[in-house]
Amino acid sequence: MPSVSRWTHGLLREVLPNGLTVLVQRDDSSPAASVVTHVRAGFFDEPDRWVGVSHVLEHMFFKGTPTRGVGAVARETKAAGGYLNAHTAYDHTAYFVVLPAARLSEALAIQSDALRHSLIDADELARELQVIIQEAKRKRDTPSAVTHETLHEVLFDRHRIRRWRIGTEEQLARYTRDDIHGYYRSRYVPERTIVAIAGNVDPDAVMALAREHYGDWERRPGAIDPSPDEPPRSGVRARTLRGDLAQAELSLGWRAVPPLHPDAAALDLAAAILSAGRGSWLYRSLRETGIVTSIAAHYYAPTDVGVFALGAELEPERVGDAVDGVAEAVTRLSLRGPSEEDLFRARTLLLARWARRMEPTEGRAIALASAEALDGVDFLDREYAALSTASAEDVRRAAGAWLHPDAVAGVAYLPTGRGHDLSTDALAAAFAVTPLTPLASPPRLGGGDAAPRALTPPIRRGRSAGVHHYDLPGADLLIRQKRGVPMVSLGVYFPSAPVDRRADAGIASLAVRSAVRGAGRLDAESLAFAFERLGGTLSPGVASDWIGYTTTVLAEHLPEAGRLLRTVVEEPTLAELEVARERQVLAQEAEQVADDMLRFPFQLAFAAAFDERGYGVPIGGFPDTVPELSTSGVRRWLEEATQGTRLTVIAVGDVEPDAAAEELARRFGDWRPSARSAVPAPQAWGGSHPIASQSRMKAQSAIAMLFPGPHRRSPARRAAEVWAAVASGLGGRLFEALRDRRSLAYTVIAMAWQRRGAGALATYIATSPEREEEARAQMLEELARFAREPIPEAERVRAVEYLAGQAEVRRQSGSALLSEILEAWMIGEGIAELEDPGTAFRAVTAQAVQAVAAESLDPARRVEGIVRGASPERDAGRAAEGGAR
Repeated sequence: MPSVSRWTHGLLREVLPNGLTVLVQRDDSSPAASVVTHVRAGFFDEPDRWVGVSHVLEHMFFKGTPTRGVGAVARETKAAGGYLNAHTAYDHTAYFVVLPAARLSEALAIQSDALRHSLIDADELARELQVIIQEAKRKRDTPSAVTHETLHEVLFDRHRIRRWRIGTEEQLARYTRDDIHGYYRSRYVPERTIVAIAGNVDPDAVMALAREHYGDWERRPGAIDPSPDEPPRSGVRARTLRGDLAQAELSLGWRAVPPLHPDAAALDLAAAILSAGRGSWLYRSLRETGIVTSIAAHYYAPTDVGVFALGAELEPERVGDAVDGVAEAVTRLSLRGPSEEDLFRARTLLLARWARRMEPTEGRAIALASAEALDGVDFLDREYAALSTASAEDVRRAAGAWLHPDAVAGVAYLPTGRGHDLSTDALAAAFAVTPLTPLASPPRLGGGDAAPRALTPPIRRGRSAGVHHYDLPGADLLIRQKRGVPMVSLGVYFPSAPVDRRADAGIASLAVRSAVRGAGRLDAESLAFAFERLGGTLSPGVASDWIGYTTTVLAEHLPEAGRLLRTVVEEPTLAELEVARERQVLAQEAEQVADDMLRFPFQLAFAAAFDERGYGVPIGGFPDTVPELSTSGVRRWLEEATQGTRLTVIAVGDVEPDAAAEELARRFGDWRPSARSAVPAPQAWGGSHPIASQSRMKAQSAIAMLFPGPHRRSPARRAAEVWAAVASGLGGRLFEALRDRRSLAYTVIAMAWQRRGAGALATYIATSPEREEEARAQMLEELARFAREPIPEAERVRAVEYLAGQAEVRRQSGSALLSEILEAWMIGEGIAELEDPGTAFRAVTAQAVQAVAAESLDPARRVEGIVRGASPERDAGRAAEGGAR
């Protein structure tokens, strides 16, 4: 890993005379740049009369200035090839733009204008508040969000972290222009603002631009309204919520230390020991055994408070087992601490995660700004050093000091009529009396192919877009060098085809996921440890058109990662017990999809579009099909999919291509396929049952529409992508028509879905149940416009420049580059198509977009997946039952 000074190396920092801080750091590993505007005003800064106001102001940031009308901020950013985003946190609000580095001056002009001169027009505010109310409804329909924020309410008595941070619908509806503008004028001042810029830029030139755009901003003091102090407390607390869920959510937590406390790094490591990676304690004891579908621990500390929390998804009947498992793991950590092997594994994963966070320019700029706001930008280096040096005893002591059995709090969100309430007595008993069963020693590593195989020299076949193609007898090696962080993303992949029978739904996922539960002489635990010692985790991957395994490790460990991946693809154990455990988890996940108000409507729509065959079968399977998949069927399917099939190996990262190719040839040079896999024929659009719907006790109705569209290799596929860029996103036609003008929804999406054998134009909107018909009608009207008339030239140029710019921006991280290469190779025209995607987009005409729309957006051929929410009367009843806040 890099030295601790790596993260702030070359940083240029300047405090302007008005108090605004500018940070600039050059990173020439990608052609992108980011501008992050960090304002030290968030949920903690809001008095009770203004709960949620920071988030409302975040929305109004994009709503116009005296020189830029409504939507102009988004449209101009899109035309520069960039995208906007923002988030409101407990201690700050951040706005960021990511775009090609050559267009940075435009981004600074737009962002500084929005920051300094937001109009906060009263009429626009009234419309946007309706959008935010839709966002609040969406959050209420997200079980994990409800559970997590309820935990804060249970943990704290006075501090503002206990509040429902987005604000209630009633309170949001009452906000006036004076409220928002008053908060804006008092908090958005230079002395509370940090502008961080990272990317392939000249720091001196960028600093001069920053002085030009921000230097004349009037200096004035910012109002400070701190949260009430939190009194000490003791005692176990518990709460149970109930609602319309398929699976349960469990959250357990403790008050912890603020971020500058000496124990902060040790608590980060404690969370990683408990849940980071497949070798973690809770993954082994709860996820591997099928008690939970997923589990994660995290320590987070905004400014003056900290929380150590664990969240799990599980069957409601297993909540007690999960609580017992967590109690045992936390007690073990507090009394005995981690072994040196556990600590090494967790530390390596954390430091590798750190590096990956700093790889994209927005991640680097966000980290710089956050560190500067907290305790000076060099806090980054100090935090990294603390993670690098904390000992096992430090972790044990911190866990013992802060994860007290008598201070735990818990929230269970359960399906109505299933599972037992989480009582205070039961939670206290679980943590008070915790027998420590023997924990297996860290596995011995080794086994598999211990020595490199005979070298089959790779043959260089060509290079496009920086990707080197090498040929082996049974494999293609695709290698791209990317500097920046000392990591390499490595994956091995096979072409595949969607299953053609409903009864087989989920078999690909079950097969590939079971394969990482043991290979060669390594069992599931040993295999997980082997990868995690290299700085990465082994991730099974299943898409409609390919399967594979991916890891991101420290670059120096590329040879060992290649050796382990070869063992996984060639010698998966597929033991009966391991397949059974993964089948149980996969079945739970398939059931849980029904709780996702984005994924589930699309699952319904695709099933309708393709008559539950091929692309109409969800990769994870259906709740009724997964339990019926047999171990023998899994073994047979995986053998047919991999053995004798030509392999694709992709490596992207801080490696020298020829040397990496030689190393990988030692691992895969003797792979011998029987023949190159045939490409399956395109799948016809079905749609014999065009409407698939379910009614749920939800606050919103969600509608996913699909229309037949160009597939990935179609000549019209670029025109379909331009259509999606015109229609969707900030500044997009659907966004402005349905969200900005009519306040129908918080989320409006349009996309061009493209696979090897089929394609679709897709839209999505989630709105109040009583406005479902209005939303559908307006969506169809806007779509009909695309077919009736060519898009104006300004819209076309803005869309193609956005797509061309994003083709550059996407190449910021090794994992993103790997995904781009994989898609081009597996379902596209090969790596040559990556050479200059901007030219291909710019060649798309308005007439081509209209032709795609006229061909595809026929209302008679559409299918819909709908999850219908409750009526206002039923929704009120739901709230009374305790399922919403």
